[in-house]
Amino acid sequence: MSIIRTSPLAIALASDHAGFDLKAVLADWLRMQGYEVTDLGPFDTASVDYPDYGYKLAETIAAGTAQFGVAICGSGIGISIAVNRNPAARCALVSDNLSARLAREHNDANVIAFGARLIGTDTAKDALGAFLVTEFAGDRHARRVAKLSNPTLSPEASKEPA
Repeated sequence: MSIIRTSPLAIALASDHAGFDLKAVLADWLRMQGYEVTDLGPFDTASVDYPDYGYKLAETIAAGTAQFGVAICGSGIGISIAVNRNPAARCALVSDNLSARLAREHNDANVIAFGARLIGTDTAKDALGAFLVTEFAGDRHARRVAKLSNPTLSPEASKEPA
């Protein structure tokens, strides 16, 4: 899938040691597609703690330094939990093209997570490509997404009209 853009989006990537190799492959692939890429580490396969890198990625998204993020650990679960601790981040752990598209379309996800031990390189590229070109559908989904960052929104105030 070719996803060349006229104005490059900034994409930040972070992983733990288990996700290091997949992160390197995806970073190179994104650069070849014309994206501006920031690698937040780690920079070798020495053992590290995924929360540290998940938090760093979420802070980068919250600061607006990157429009989208890619988070990778062995299963994708731990790093996605860490990213989602920041209310500005909406990280979706995906396993294929469809889940990546729905994460953007319905959930306005701004970070995609992969389990390096669970997904192949080609599938990860396909899912990432779909994630980056899919637009948020808005409409009824916007109300729901607003609640993700603000759980105190009243259920009664956000009901759909009859």
